Amino acid sequence: MTIKGCAADFLPHETPMVLVEQLIAVDEESVHCRVTTAKTGVLAPFLNQQGELPAWFGVEIMAQTVGVWSGWQAKRAGAILIHPGMLLGGRGWRATQPHFPANATLDITMRLLMRDDRMGSFEGEIHYGDLLLASGRLNTYQPNEEELQQLMSQGNQP
Repeated sequence: MTIKGCAADFLPHETPMVLVEQLIAVDEESVHCRVTTAKTGVLAPFLNQQGELPAWFGVEIMAQTVGVWSGWQAKRAGAILIHPGMLLGGRGWRATQPHFPANATLDITMRLLMRDDRMGSFEGEIHYGDLLLASGRLNTYQPNEEELQQLMSQGNQP
């Protein structure tokens, strides 16, 4: 299913922690988002003096793209609130260069490999045109309401 829209509509994050801008397409097993490294975009606070984005941001950009997929799934199932998910780790993640280019439109695609209840494994890539910038697998977990409350209460303890 192709659907264009604002990626933030499917994420529980708020600015400045939203790191993807556009939802290009989403379906049962994949998602395609886009973000720019423009000085006026959502990544602006994280760009270096040359306008480049450190490549290590790619892990979180890919994770948020998975979050958009998860948020779309939740809204499609009738959820009113979108709950945060957790990035458990990754395998084989690699960037082809230390920085993503300035003023670039980055295409992020993620594909579901496996889903078991609230755990998932996704494989994806970040491209700038035909140039592969980063790739890898991410493992995620969707905590239930009780687990979220427990995590939040632990974070508020001295």
